[in-house]
Amino acid sequence: MALPSLARVFELLLERFGSQSWWPADDTFEMMVGAVLTQNTAWRNVELSIAALKEAQVMTPLALHRLEHQELQVLIRSSGFFQRKSQCLKNLAAVICRDYQGRVDSFLGGDLHAVRQRLLDQPGIGPETADCMVLYGAGLPIFVVDAYTRRIFSRLGLLDAKARYDMVQRYAMQHLPADTSLFNEFHALLVELGKVCCRSRNPRCEACPLNQHCRSAFSR
Repeated sequence: MALPSLARVFELLLERFGSQSWWPADDTFEMMVGAVLTQNTAWRNVELSIAALKEAQVMTPLALHRLEHQELQVLIRSSGFFQRKSQCLKNLAAVICRDYQGRVDSFLGGDLHAVRQRLLDQPGIGPETADCMVLYGAGLPIFVVDAYTRRIFSRLGLLDAKARYDMVQRYAMQHLPADTSLFNEFHALLVELGKVCCRSRNPRCEACPLNQHCRSAFSR
């Protein structure tokens, strides 16, 4: 079976699921908070935490910076790992307030590599979280790799399931044009496919729009 091009994968996913309009947030800082909170948890849990933060009126860098750790932990408890995540959010808010006068746009300003490194320098922010902020927050073209991406690409036969983050990212960016809107939509579509069809257990291959191109589906 010939391997599908990433352009064809994107085309089939968009045809099946439509535009995802991702990342759901009212502003850039909320998007960044959501990227931290969604680590190792389902988005529905993040929505509860974001709603609590909004109700408490602390969804700004300055308000989060001033908030006590224990208060923040209570507000984001639904997202799990709330002690670690609260420390990450507090550190992030402190840097934005201290070094960038509370301006999120200034914090996310600059070229792609500078912004990405600035984010990676923050405790608790790894490559996936940083790249989400680069793509959806700063609007810079970088391909986000998550568990869904690895699973889908490996089942299609494009990459090994144990390929490193940077290898998966490099593969995608070498086979797609550097376009922010494309990377944005592609990431969201892969997440949707992973949730609906390409599950870790009991995948619904018969309902998958990629089943005619998938080595894993043919082997089942």
